[in-house]
Amino acid sequence: MQLNWIAGCALLAASAAMAGETGVVQGQVEPTTGIISPSESQFESSDTPAFRNSGLNLRSSSAMVVDQKTGRALFGKNADVRTPIASITKLMTAMVVLDAQLPLDEKIAISPEDRDSLKGTHSRLRVGTTLSRHLALQLALMSSENRAASALAHAYPGGFPAFVAAMNRKADSLNMKHTRFVDSTGLNSDNASTAQDLVKMVNAAYNYPLIRDITTTGSYDVAMRGKSQRMQFKNTNLLVRNKTWDIGLSKTGFINEAGHCLVMQASIANQPMIIVLLDSWGKQSRIGDAQRIKKWMESSRGVKLRAAMYSGPKKGGKTVVAANHASDS
Repeated sequence: MQLNWIAGCALLAASAAMAGETGVVQGQVEPTTGIISPSESQFESSDTPAFRNSGLNLRSSSAMVVDQKTGRALFGKNADVRTPIASITKLMTAMVVLDAQLPLDEKIAISPEDRDSLKGTHSRLRVGTTLSRHLALQLALMSSENRAASALAHAYPGGFPAFVAAMNRKADSLNMKHTRFVDSTGLNSDNASTAQDLVKMVNAAYNYPLIRDITTTGSYDVAMRGKSQRMQFKNTNLLVRNKTWDIGLSKTGFINEAGHCLVMQASIANQPMIIVLLDSWGKQSRIGDAQRIKKWMESSRGVKLRAAMYSGPKKGGKTVVAANHASDS
């Protein structure tokens, strides 16, 4: 099962009859997210002419582009392939923290167990630093601070094991069937998912105003004890500072096993879109892929293909995930 651009592809007559509406794939609607989970057998292979002729050539090994309002998949590439997701994990970390309704102003501490013993990554948060839970979320989501994400898990009721269990329960509730979490940072390559599952996670995370606000903040100045000057933390996704983009949620990720990853909710051509890019080769390739998607959607070819897809039964556009467009409430 590998998703692809599906505009203009005819549905089988039997499928149309079963669905009751040509061009719509039926599935069970999940009450918590409104996401439809169609049968895997109904997805097309990405080796079809429709995919090859889409005009969109991405460097990411796995990708998916979904219209958030309608849930229609506009493009997919190896969208069912399970792969490490690195710091994309931190979106789930944030949701679990917020679901627990823990005091955001409560102070938590960076402890020796928050050091990265897997990859040896650097952190500007020294052991012994105390910060509010809100600030830990800010730094974990915006600047991908691993010690902040680790501290959030250790400060959870029941500690780290209870936190990871909550992450996987949340994934189950979102019907992320091919997803597994083993830590709160994403440094462990056993944190794995698919592009299709991550569309569901991004859509769910968009329901949290604080996650939207934090992940689209360009930079944040922090007063550190013992430092005369405030320390600036920047967003790891430079596109949030690009005025040509209207981004509602963003998260990057990188470890060697996962490659460079990027997920976003963004308005493109006046449509709310969810973009998932995984295992992109080259440090800037994920940004380049996002730019290619935007240019493609805004091009005359992209406009025509979307119009054909949405025009109804004659064009056979499929609904892959019916994701509710979240409000600010």
